Amino acid sequence: MRSSDILIVDDEIGIRELLSEILQDEGYTVALAENAEVARQLRNQTRPALVLLDIWMPDCDGVTLLKEWAKSGQLNMPVVMMSGHASIDTAVEATRIGAFDFLEKPIALQKLLTTVQRALKYGDMQANTSLNLDKLGRSEPIQELKRQLERVAKVKSPVLLTGEPGSGFELVARFFHQGNTPWVTPAKPEQLADAPLELLQKANNGVLFLPEIGQYNRRVQQGLLFLLSKLDRFNVRLLCSCSRPLQELLVDPECDNRLLTALSSVIVPIPPLREHAEDIIFIAEQILIELVESRQIPNKKLTTAALNALRQYDWPGNLEQLRSIIKSLALTSEADDVDAPEVNKVLAQFRHEKPVEESGFDFNMPLRELREQLERRYFEYHISLENGNMSRVAQKVGLERTHLYRKLKQLGIKFARKVVEE
Repeated sequence: MRSSDILIVDDEIGIRELLSEILQDEGYTVALAENAEVARQLRNQTRPALVLLDIWMPDCDGVTLLKEWAKSGQLNMPVVMMSGHASIDTAVEATRIGAFDFLEKPIALQKLLTTVQRALKYGDMQANTSLNLDKLGRSEPIQELKRQLERVAKVKSPVLLTGEPGSGFELVARFFHQGNTPWVTPAKPEQLADAPLELLQKANNGVLFLPEIGQYNRRVQQGLLFLLSKLDRFNVRLLCSCSRPLQELLVDPECDNRLLTALSSVIVPIPPLREHAEDIIFIAEQILIELVESRQIPNKKLTTAALNALRQYDWPGNLEQLRSIIKSLALTSEADDVDAPEVNKVLAQFRHEKPVEESGFDFNMPLRELREQLERRYFEYHISLENGNMSRVAQKVGLERTHLYRKLKQLGIKFARKVVEE
């Protein structure tokens, strides 16, 4: 049996020691807290895999501590409540707040071990993604997204998730994943053409997630079309994401319209971050907590001014950009508190300081010529930025490599195919 950190919170020393002894004999590692204050400290020092929390304690009852963790975004581990004389209403309230289960004292040995195993299994399943839908915010656009996903979940058809780059496609796709079933994502898109049946066998009775299908070449698209015809045979739920506008794909000669037709029966658009900007502060705090607890960054705090500065940015890179910038701020800040000047300094690198009128474009020329001029400068900028690495340029501009080469040739932009690409 694997070792796990279990935090036992109970003001009765006899119960703490008894539960600790039982669980240690089963191979678990255990931490003990005699009150809520010690529980808070241990919770902040290291994220336990499971908390056994007594309801009745002298300084702060367990339900109040549970609410505190839920409100601050720290309820990201299963919590099992314990009590010898709690009412049904109390147990229901704890479950509503987010408790995983309830154990009545005296706790039977087998009941304890079974509950601990179930709770840890549930915790492992939840840990598959650092953010779940509940942490995307509480705004109306997110509530509408949840309602749409709940409706779509009842339909077995393939689902196409659309949105801007960095919109958290996999996070949303995880909504459809059931515990103890496969979750499969190809290591390379070419697997769809080379071994589609092997992918389906791995995803049997589970989910197959295909990111950024707008980047697929013709051969991979044909493999996906074949795979679509075999989904029912393997009972696989297919989820695809695409950050390229569908209108652009429809007129792209490299795109097989049969594929778009097959995937267009159920389309779920993900709102960009700027359309639910009221959630940015909440999301930023959740990202910071997750990064600290996974030990990717030192323990840091964003000041109110820093959070407001993040709130005022429009986030063209959406969730992925927000996460990247928060991680960068935490790693580079010398102080424990990250303040607004540091945030603004980082965000200034992404802002366009010059208005379009001062950018050198002649708005009196025909639209087609102006568009070509803009596209030419756009691609030249990214080629220069990536030092001619066309693989990274293709990824940055959201085009499949052959499509990028064709576009550059059409615009008369010189590029070297022989650049060594990482």
